[in-house]
Amino acid sequence: MSIRNATRTNRFSRALAIFGAAVAASAAVENHRKPDVRDLTTLGIDPEVFGRIR
Repeated sequence: MSIRNATRTNRFSRALAIFGAAVAASAAVENHRKPDVRDLTTLGIDPEVFGRIR
C-alpha cells in the first residue's frame, strides 16, 4: 500500500470513528444517559466538563 493510500485510509477510518462517536453520544444523551468517555474524547469533548452541563 502506498503512503498516499495509507493516508487516505487513515482519514477515512478517522472520519468513521468520529461519526460513530457522535451517533453513540447523541443516542446516550437522547436516552438520558451519560455518553461513554471514549466517545466524548474522540469528539474532542472533555468528559469532566461535559458532566457539568445541565
